[in-house]
Amino acid sequence: MPNLQTNYMGIPLSNPLVVGACSLTAHMDAIKKIEEHGAGALVIQSLFEEQIQLERYRHDEDMVMYDDWHAEMTNIFPEKEHSGPEEHLMWVRKAKESVAIPVIASLNAVNHQTWVEWAEKLVQTGADALELNFYALPVHFDQTAQEIEDAQVEALRAVREKVDIPVAVKLSPFYTSPLAFIKKLDATGINGLVLFNRMFHPSFDIDKETANFPFNLSHSSDHRLALRFVGLLADNVKAALCASNGIHSGKDAVDVLLAGADVFQTVSSLYQNSLDHMHTILREIEEWMERKGYSSLDDFRGKLSVENTPDRWTYRRAQYVRMLLRSDEYIKRPKLV
Repeated sequence: MPNLQTNYMGIPLSNPLVVGACSLTAHMDAIKKIEEHGAGALVIQSLFEEQIQLERYRHDEDMVMYDDWHAEMTNIFPEKEHSGPEEHLMWVRKAKESVAIPVIASLNAVNHQTWVEWAEKLVQTGADALELNFYALPVHFDQTAQEIEDAQVEALRAVREKVDIPVAVKLSPFYTSPLAFIKKLDATGINGLVLFNRMFHPSFDIDKETANFPFNLSHSSDHRLALRFVGLLADNVKAALCASNGIHSGKDAVDVLLAGADVFQTVSSLYQNSLDHMHTILREIEEWMERKGYSSLDDFRGKLSVENTPDRWTYRRAQYVRMLLRSDEYIKRPKLV
């Protein structure tokens, strides 16, 4: 039987399958089943800046609600905590206490102060690691790429100074020069990189003429973007590499492991199938390893990274040109009418 044990950011895992942050990791019954069905680790559903700021706003309103009452009467109202985010902290702590597999906390903030303050609070829950979600929506015409990147690197450095557990950054692919930015992140001593976050984009209900946000599940082919960047980064950064987005099968998982991923995250495949699908993914990896004669992940991990592949054009644009010139080998020629 092939050995699927691996290591992610210095944390030993029984296998490389990590269930990413989602609504499944926000319910204790599901979290226990995630462990029972064989996940190597899980990421708790993210704590969002919007939740923190909303609770602060409500808290501020509650604190001034009775300002026009007699001063002697205000002391009958106890100090009010920010119940939403504080409940999230209790939830992470409870999850960590309930399962044996590593539990990774997730923070999705914007403001510098929020990153640092709540990263420290999440560490106090006992989480094994912390995943920071970095992204910036292009809605400000006067904000430059340099300003965005500098603010994110500064936030990461500040968090790194305050926490003593492994820290990973989950990135969107929408950077002007992703490899250069990732090098800056790696230079901070970050422990892990998760490539990539799946962004939610708006859609319109054309009958009601209103905006909506449909459930945005990935497809198997989506993992090729992570594969490309993992393959380029393997052996070129010190941080551990986690491939995310579009990993639905054992074949998809083997793809990113061959590129050099230490682990991979899956979410959509579990919504589309069930938690039992984790068994299928892991079994397919084992069956492939047995056919190839590999006894451990290290036997083939990174075998097709840019540093090791016999065909370095795989990661270059020239490969696109070559595909076009040989298109009849890949695509059935359409009928000419």
